[in-house]
This record gives sequence, structure tokens and C-alpha cells, in this order.
Amino acid sequence: MVAEEQLDRFRQSGETVRVVRDGIESNDVLGIVVAWDDSSVVIRKPSRRVVKLSRSYQYLPEPEERPSL
Repeated sequence: MVAEEQLDRFRQSGETVRVVRDGIESNDVLGIVVAWDDSSVVIRKPSRRVVKLSRSYQYLPEPEERPSL
């Protein structure tokens, strides 16, 4: 689960994050952290659509290399 402090840093900086959901890169979600609660995170995608994702996924800064699962 992603830490509260890390989510707050992502939100304040406005940097794009990569949400790794499984081993398939095309299933990753790229966007900006908007809000979160105990179990989920709201991400705004470049298309301005908003998605609600589980906090159990891996949240990384977008420029970092994607880990292999």
C-alpha cells in the first residue's frame, strides 16, 4: 500500500505518476494524483478523465523505469 506522505508529495508537486496494476505495461495508468482515502486513490488522466484506483497498486513517478512483475 502506498504511503500517505508519498501521495501527498505527488499531489503537491503535480508530477505525473505511473500506476502499475499488473505485468502488462499497456494496463498502466498515467496521471496526476487528485485525492485519496484509506482504500483508494483518484487519478486525473491526461484526457481529463478521472479514475478511482486501489491503494494496493504500485505508484511510481512516471519518468522512472517500470519494474518487471
